Amino acid sequence: MLERFRLSNLSHYRFRSTELARDKKQRQQCVTVLFLDDTTHTFRIEKRAKGVDLLEQVYQFLELSERDYFGLLFPSKPGDVVRWVDAQKLFKKQCNNIALDNDSVPLLEFRVKFYVSDPSRLQEEYTRYQFYLQIKRNIFLGKLPCSNNTQCLLASYTVQSELGDFNPHEHQMGYLSNMQLLADQTVEAERKISELHKLHRGQLPADAEYNYLEHAKRLDLYGIDLHKAIDSNSKELQLGVSAIGLLVFQNSLRVNTFSWSKMVKVSFKRKDFFIQLRREPSENYDTLLGFSMTSHKHAKALWKSCVEHHSFFRLKRPHRLSRFLNLTLGSKFYYSGRTELQAVQESKQRGKIHKVFIRSPSKRLAAVGPIGAALPLANGGSGSDSNGSVTHNGKAPSALAAHTSILTITKTSRPHDNKVTSKQTDSMPRKAWEQQSDEYDIQLFESPVPPAYSTGSHSPNSGQPLGAAITTYINGCSTAAESGNDLVTIRLLADEQGRFGFNVKGGIDLGLPVQVSKVVPNTPADRCIPRVREGDEVVLINGREVQGLKHDQVVTMIRECRNIRNGELLLTMRPFPLAPVLSEEEEPLYQYVPENDEICSHSNLLDGDALFTQSLLLLSDGLASGALLAQYELMYRKNPDLAITEARKPENVAKNRYRDISPYDCTRVTLVNSSTGDYINANYVNMEIPGGIINRYIATQGPLANTTNDFWRMVQQESSHLVVMLTTVMEAGRQKCHQYWPLTGDELQLGEGFSVRCLSEKPDETGSFVFREFLLCDKRSGEQRHIQHMQYLAWPDHCVPSDPNLFLEFVERVRMARNRTLLQEIEESLKQVRLLDADADENGGLMGERKCAASNGATPEDETPVSTSVHQCISAANPPVIVHCSAGIGRTGVLILMDTALALMESREAVYPLDIVRTMRDQRACMVQNVSQYRFVCECICAAYMKMSRNSALLAQEED
Repeated sequence: MLERFRLSNLSHYRFRSTELARDKKQRQQCVTVLFLDDTTHTFRIEKRAKGVDLLEQVYQFLELSERDYFGLLFPSKPGDVVRWVDAQKLFKKQCNNIALDNDSVPLLEFRVKFYVSDPSRLQEEYTRYQFYLQIKRNIFLGKLPCSNNTQCLLASYTVQSELGDFNPHEHQMGYLSNMQLLADQTVEAERKISELHKLHRGQLPADAEYNYLEHAKRLDLYGIDLHKAIDSNSKELQLGVSAIGLLVFQNSLRVNTFSWSKMVKVSFKRKDFFIQLRREPSENYDTLLGFSMTSHKHAKALWKSCVEHHSFFRLKRPHRLSRFLNLTLGSKFYYSGRTELQAVQESKQRGKIHKVFIRSPSKRLAAVGPIGAALPLANGGSGSDSNGSVTHNGKAPSALAAHTSILTITKTSRPHDNKVTSKQTDSMPRKAWEQQSDEYDIQLFESPVPPAYSTGSHSPNSGQPLGAAITTYINGCSTAAESGNDLVTIRLLADEQGRFGFNVKGGIDLGLPVQVSKVVPNTPADRCIPRVREGDEVVLINGREVQGLKHDQVVTMIRECRNIRNGELLLTMRPFPLAPVLSEEEEPLYQYVPENDEICSHSNLLDGDALFTQSLLLLSDGLASGALLAQYELMYRKNPDLAITEARKPENVAKNRYRDISPYDCTRVTLVNSSTGDYINANYVNMEIPGGIINRYIATQGPLANTTNDFWRMVQQESSHLVVMLTTVMEAGRQKCHQYWPLTGDELQLGEGFSVRCLSEKPDETGSFVFREFLLCDKRSGEQRHIQHMQYLAWPDHCVPSDPNLFLEFVERVRMARNRTLLQEIEESLKQVRLLDADADENGGLMGERKCAASNGATPEDETPVSTSVHQCISAANPPVIVHCSAGIGRTGVLILMDTALALMESREAVYPLDIVRTMRDQRACMVQNVSQYRFVCECICAAYMKMSRNSALLAQEED
């Protein structure tokens, strides 16, 4: 027993345990991550760990729930391949090719990898805040270019988020001079930002950041991963990978778009990158496009980006490669994360997490250096160690200095130190173009007009709503008030067209409450007080509850009110929670400080045209604020009430160039006495100008080889004398339109006795236009007609012309050519007939031929083709202009919209481009195809107005 006791008290030393601790420490690796708020954190991972282990630690450190949009980026120099941390590979192998600049700790950057197309899809406020930081950084560094006006607008939301509401006592002249908001910040820019800051009153930091994202998502290069490339003609291009597909840029202008649905395969070989396009019904060949990259690594990086973006944005779930019998010789790379659909569904099922976090302020400027450059303030921050403490520009790895020198920050002097909590409501943040206020005047309740919306203050100290009542209005006139639960009852009277002016969404079949989804301007719903607003929940319709009704039943109830109750609709609604209190004098929805006051300076020249001038001012303001483009994006592309059946018949499918572009049945052009049937992919588009003028068009697709005869039959049938072509025959290696005309001096036989001859072809000086003259002959009817053909060459598909002045010049030429009406042509033909008759009387030969022709029973009345359509009868007096591009919707819609706007401006009528687009889409689907085309034509309208104003000013000076 004594021996045993002595042995137990002996000192001992375990060699193996100490060696294991040493080996374990050596098996770990330190990694430093630079976050979007310029803080760093050092993580420890096993040397055999994969990228997913590091990503998981980063996400847990940030407490980030919506993590699928983000990634870790390896630092790179200009021209190097951009590399993201691969979740499925060993992190050690990924670091082997990265230069650490004599630092054993690699530095990674936490960045947004997939840019969401709509910020409302992000459920968490903290996720939107990370997106906000990323986009602000991109704009400041010049990676996301935008105009000066847009930069000022976005900077005003940054000021609202950091400083709160504008206070004239605190925010005096120069209060923005110590904030680095723009890369090129001037006193004039600060003035614009201050004016815009005043309009954001009542927006919480989350609201301001949401509106920041709403405007930023409309930038041309938003969410686009650019890669340098060279085409077959050795021209330098940039290939951009985005959520919609692959975009091609040349000289910072988008020249082509290949959507994911149009691509079959992407591949690379050495330093060449290839895309294979899907066959169209009219094609019997495969289209393979190739681009030359800088190196093999750049080609592979572009291919990887395409695979990841396609999988994330287009697939329901990512494709997994089989681990067995995988005999492919190419790359085994595949996207291993979740798709956007899976991420959004998981976020909705999990519910919102109200996270408390501290926002980082913008960089502060301390003083002006000797050269006049603003010097940033340096921060005194705590150091960072391996245990996870955060460093604010303190001591960090040497590679960190290059990244933080630009975006050095200091803490703001706000009382609450930027510490805010997420809003406790389930509603999305308020939009910038909606009226809003967070202050309520008690005197409003004592006025004759009671408040429209009873809602609570956004102040954290405020408690319950100010009141609860049902207030009844008849198009703005209060009639009664009852007690209730924050409900408002409004009586609407349908206008002359039978419209109430709003759309609804939701229903029991959709699992959503019935809410107002859209309000049309200048309609009863828009003019009433209180105004019907987007987001208002419909509770009762004519006293009947809508809860439990399907969407179609709700729509039917609203439509039936047009025929009963004298067109009166009684709506009881629960206002949108963030709707404003009604005031007697309504503030404008948005205000914009123009870069130059050219429009305003000439507005006084248009006496008596207040509405006309106001519409152009609103157009300019809407472009600057982005509200106009937001309204466009909400508009339907196809009218759901109009049927499309003829285009989908088996005998007509081959006559469509694109499977998804089809004409409405009610407005389609019907061919008469055609051997191939009465179908052609074309619609009548009539644009009415106040004063009894109707500009008639036929919007059609570019003819196919098998529809060329139908196209010329339509030209003859509709008595058209002007054809406008807005595309080239080939674009980016694909046929956009069949060459349906002969060469100069040649004749194209279209049928028995039916032909077209090209008399002349003249390009303009710039090489942007080509003007041709055709002679259409029909020996059966004896008709000969001169056709003017005007082609715009410098207009890429899905894009806009590079020179707006050339486009305006082309539209003016089209307008001048259209002014030659059919009556003028008849007068010219009558003059020729008189000359021929005079020659016949002298020579005595022609009259005999005329009598022979008359003896065959042909009379002038019989020579006119029989028309069975109302449109065809009208064509004899007002012939339409035939306009086509490739699909007959995008570029075609832009020209018709611009021509209509110029006609309205000549008549001094108000110009509302959105209403024009809606009118066109009610006659042919998808007119003005994308937002870039809509923005371009709106900018051209403003330019044409300023040109008109300058001309008016010069005429006034000459008269004086």
